[in-house]
Amino acid sequence: MMKTIKVSVVTPDGPVYEADVEMVSTKAKSGELGILPGHIPLVAPLEIGALRLKKDGKTELIAVSGGFLEVRPDKVTVLAQAAEKAEDIDVVRARAAKERAEQRLQGKQDDIDFKRAELALKRAINRLNVAGTK
Repeated sequence: MMKTIKVSVVTPDGPVYEADVEMVSTKAKSGELGILPGHIPLVAPLEIGALRLKKDGKTELIAVSGGFLEVRPDKVTVLAQAAEKAEDIDVVRARAAKERAEQRLQGKQDDIDFKRAELALKRAINRLNVAGTK
């Protein structure tokens, strides 16, 4: 019997994912993190990226837009600003968001708009990657 760790992914809109998994890996601000059952307690800020969950020999992907990862020996909690399971991602919408952001980045605007467009572009690309499209 493989050891598992409980994972819950929560956003301001409510829970997105709850399951027992064998391993969690993701990109924190400090670098790549791999979490197995019994991991030392930890709190880490997350980048815009994919949360990879290994379960029954398969890997499930969740697109996460920033937030925090809290690890306890028996539980991993991800508090994300936004999170979507790969199969729930609206690829058409993500592509449109990517194009909008790219157009905004080409236009000459002030720094605040540029930063916002850059983040929007990163989020859209992340969602498309997790959905398995480019």
